[in-house]
Amino acid sequence: MKGSLELLQKAWETRQAHFPPKLFVDYPSQTLPISVTGKYCALNCAHCGGHYLASMKTVEEAHRYLDSATSLLISGGCDHNGKVPILAKLGGIKAIAPGRRLNWHVGLISEDEALAIAPFVHVISFDFVGDDGVIERVYKLKKTVRDYVETYRMLRKHFRVIPHITIGLDGGRISHERKALEILAEEGAEGLIFIVFIPTPGTEYALRPPPPVEEVASILAEARLLFPRTPIALGCMRPRGDYRRKLDPLAIMAGINRIVNPSKEGIQKAIELGLSLERTSECCALDL
Repeated sequence: MKGSLELLQKAWETRQAHFPPKLFVDYPSQTLPISVTGKYCALNCAHCGGHYLASMKTVEEAHRYLDSATSLLISGGCDHNGKVPILAKLGGIKAIAPGRRLNWHVGLISEDEALAIAPFVHVISFDFVGDDGVIERVYKLKKTVRDYVETYRMLRKHFRVIPHITIGLDGGRISHERKALEILAEEGAEGLIFIVFIPTPGTEYALRPPPPVEEVASILAEARLLFPRTPIALGCMRPRGDYRRKLDPLAIMAGINRIVNPSKEGIQKAIELGLSLERTSECCALDL
């Protein structure tokens, strides 16, 4: 535990050296999540199984919810190549895009597809994985880390891209995360968003425990030290309840810059550390 506290202290000092004492607190009620594939995903990933698509709106349904939406998250299920088929609904997205910022989750798309959506992109959210075995076990894809790196490089030529790293993606185990950070440190990143594996009913990993909060905090602290000037967020996808109450204060001590739907304990820790709070109401990737 002593080593963990020393790591958190170093990370906190690094944050203090490079950022003002402010924590952005995101409650993304004004970002409408849209799935271009409805509830369908070809992959049946071990950690998700399409579960999280069920709460998203279709492009056709979106019109009924636009009054309170200042931004859109465009996502959906993947095909067998790890690509979200965004072009299939591009016409409908064009119709609802005016006056709103769009965050796109696109997967392993081609450059032609990227250029087709370019006029409507404010930011690209890109899931990044640092291990070939994890890609195959979790996503059921015959893809490699090189495929992810090549797509990431291509997207960065045209857009602001925010990589997302799921801590514990491999059934709750820490496995690919540090390698992913090493690769991104070489490639460069405008920002980093971390999410945490959630055991989800009905999935292959339903009975797997989430990673220990101390290990998650260590990954966040290592990221802060590796990316001293890069804004880092703890995103919305992480276990709730007691897990979040324990993790959020540690994450703030580890030097993150923004947090989505924080626990009361996280807010208290931020205040204790002298951080001012700035509340926002959109997806964290849009302003990271």
